[in-house]
Amino acid sequence: MDILACPIDKYSPLELHVFEEKEEIVEGLIVCPKCLRWYPIREEIPEMLPDELREEHDEMPFLKKWKDKFPKQILEEGKPFNMKARVKARKNP
Repeated sequence: MDILACPIDKYSPLELHVFEEKEEIVEGLIVCPKCLRWYPIREEIPEMLPDELREEHDEMPFLKKWKDKFPKQILEEGKPFNMKARVKARKNP
C-alpha cells in the first residue's frame, strides 16, 4: 500500500478496506481520500484503472455486493460511480 498512488491525482497514501481475506486480500477496496475515487480488489488483484477504462455495469455489482462494508462517503460521493448518483439517474430518466 505504501507504494500505491491514485492514478488520477497521484495522491498517496491510499486507504485499504479488506472485505475478504485468506492468505492474501481476496476482495476489498482501495480509496483515494483526496478525490474519493474507489478501486476494487477482486480475486486478489487491485484494479486501479482510470475512469475512462471503467464500466458502470462492471463496477456496480461489486459496490452493491459490499455496500455494507463500503465507507458511507464513498457510497454517496465516490467516483466514478456511487449509489446516490444511481438513484438520482433512475428518478430523472
